Amino acid sequence: MRVPPVARPARAPPPPAPGSGLLPGLALAALVAYCNAMSSARLAARYPASGGTYVYGRERLGAFWGYLAGWAFVVGKTASCAAMALTVGAYVWPGQAHAVAVAAVVALTAVNYGGIHKSAWLTRVIVAVVLAVLAAVVVVCLTSGRADAGRLDIGLSAGAGGVLQAAGLLFFAFAGYARIATLGEEVRDPARTIPRAVPLALGIVLVVYACVAVAVLAVLGADRLGHAAAPLADAVRAAGTPGLAPVVRTGAAVAALGSLLALILGVSRTTLAMARDGHLPGALAAVHPRFRVPHRAELAVGAVVAVLAATVDVRGAIGFSSFGVLAYYAVANASAWTLDPAPRARVVPAVGLLGCATLAFALPAAAVAVGAGVLAAGVAAYGVRRWWAGRRGA
Repeated sequence: MRVPPVARPARAPPPPAPGSGLLPGLALAALVAYCNAMSSARLAARYPASGGTYVYGRERLGAFWGYLAGWAFVVGKTASCAAMALTVGAYVWPGQAHAVAVAAVVALTAVNYGGIHKSAWLTRVIVAVVLAVLAAVVVVCLTSGRADAGRLDIGLSAGAGGVLQAAGLLFFAFAGYARIATLGEEVRDPARTIPRAVPLALGIVLVVYACVAVAVLAVLGADRLGHAAAPLADAVRAAGTPGLAPVVRTGAAVAALGSLLALILGVSRTTLAMARDGHLPGALAAVHPRFRVPHRAELAVGAVVAVLAATVDVRGAIGFSSFGVLAYYAVANASAWTLDPAPRARVVPAVGLLGCATLAFALPAAAVAVGAGVLAAGVAAYGVRRWWAGRRGA
């Protein structure tokens, strides 16, 4: 009797390249960020006070939702601060990344302590340096003769889940415009300035990110990009200009410093607003009589970030940060939904709310679990505080 041949198991398709979801993920993250920016701009015009969505959620949805937004922002952005500080350390002195990260946090906390005008001046310098370096990377890559349009993977191999996860992680890089809204008491004519600044900042950032993504993908391809520890430096080497790599590393460190400066600024202002309402220790609500900054909140945030920068891992911090910030913007969109009952006016906040929820739960499982756990801890703390206040009142 003939034994039938054993069927060969079907070969599994090769896994998608780690960087294959970059361009569609960038587009999706930009769409959600646009909705968030528009909602934030409308709310900032109505409520030009320090605290951002903490204030908007409280005024439009109730005290609990404002608290939840503030808690999500503070914990998410604190993780962002640690990630940026560690990025500085990795580029400046890889062997002592944690020590450099702590030093960067201490230095920039001191700059923020001196007032927003000094912070704004330093930010302008940093932005100018970073844009010059990025422009050099784009020009070198696209004019090197080694760029290939065929390497621009549109993300079909990554699948819907891969693109959603890429968008959720990339959202980490789009969320900076939130910090503009947290400075409502420290800018001139905030009801007019902030609604203009938020969409302008988002538009500039999107153009820069798109140009850099296309240039780097064209030289490295999705697979090499996904495995690159320093993608911009690798891209200029692949383009045949290795001499530019040290300049690119310096520019990356400066860019991370700029992000860290603005992050500490924004987190401390939300901490100030929450302390004023009793959700955080009241001592953090103090404003320096000379520098007009929430100096105790600045120092407290700087101390926490310094501890995290000395102990945490940068990759996990990014996923956790994205989850917290997406939760923050979900409250912002829900708040903007209540501003105008007209159906047309509610399209943008509705899309933003759905997008935030989708991207948050598309993140890696560990980031979702830790993020949900930290938010739940914040909710529990809020409940205990309300219960205790009720007992004391009774």
